[in-house]
Amino acid sequence: MLDTVKMPPERLLQLDDVEVAFKTRDGLVTAVNGVNYHVNRGEVLGIVGESGSGKSVTVRAIMRLLAKNAREGNGTIRFNPDGETEYRLDGVARDSRLMRRLRGGKIGMVFQEPMTALSPVHSIGTQIMRTVMLHRHVGKEEARLRAIDLLKRVQLPQPERLVDSYPHQLSGGMRQRAMIALALACDPALLIADEPTTALDVTTEAQILELLKSLQQELGMAIIFITHNFGVVADIADRVAVMYLGRVVETGLVDDIFYHPQHPYTRALLGSIPRLGQQKQRRLNVIRGSVPDPYNVPSGCVFHTRCDYADPAICGRDAPPNIPFANGQAALCHFAGKLPEAGQ
Repeated sequence: MLDTVKMPPERLLQLDDVEVAFKTRDGLVTAVNGVNYHVNRGEVLGIVGESGSGKSVTVRAIMRLLAKNAREGNGTIRFNPDGETEYRLDGVARDSRLMRRLRGGKIGMVFQEPMTALSPVHSIGTQIMRTVMLHRHVGKEEARLRAIDLLKRVQLPQPERLVDSYPHQLSGGMRQRAMIALALACDPALLIADEPTTALDVTTEAQILELLKSLQQELGMAIIFITHNFGVVADIADRVAVMYLGRVVETGLVDDIFYHPQHPYTRALLGSIPRLGQQKQRRLNVIRGSVPDPYNVPSGCVFHTRCDYADPAICGRDAPPNIPFANGQAALCHFAGKLPEAGQ
């Protein structure tokens, strides 16, 4: 559906107070609780957080690929792919004509494990060709040439031969490149990469990251890059959104997040990263405790039970405000801007 309230012209995607819960036998469990973030045209937004923080569920809400037992709140998801027409994606059915047109055409997605995302009974070329023919309404011959060109663009060897190969005939890194080619089939305005390097070795991971960076610069598309690895975020992102237990707890430019983190959770994540030159006998910092049970979320600040700076009288009672800073950074914390210098 079209939206009458326009976003700023540089804004491609904007999420406001997005909520997603899942109906289970034990009741409703909230996976995404009031998420706010945006993506500007041509930028890379890195979304980082522990498993279960709601990173993937949020982007599945954007793509309208939520499970049947999902229940959404009153939040809004707005998308403007061409600078002219703005769409409200919240509430749009996953199989609606609009989402079939936008998904694959204007929004591409690279999944974590290509073996489960790619069809095992169709060749790589056939899968790319079907996407091209669906969205661009071209013939088979032109679609095949497009598939070969895409495989070449993602630096796969002998694309004329690989276009007829099946996913099981490719290595993990080659499958991920083929998945990227499929996601780019129709030159999307937004590419969502959901932990695309998790199952790869370090060398292949570096190659995939370099490929995504070069494609992003070449095509001018925006990327949402989901990861639990801050090292990957530092390598590819322009801005960062840190998520914890279904909430965005801090956002900012990548350098500001790394050198001046304002939320205790961000500081704790950065403090747990091993660094070159550290003494071998020095133990890594850890975040005490574990992520709370989503059926029993702490009152007040959801991180206060694991936070080194928490004041139980305040943090255990009152939900924290989202405190903005002059540099565009913002942190969901009672004491943001008042904590001792992190020294990261």
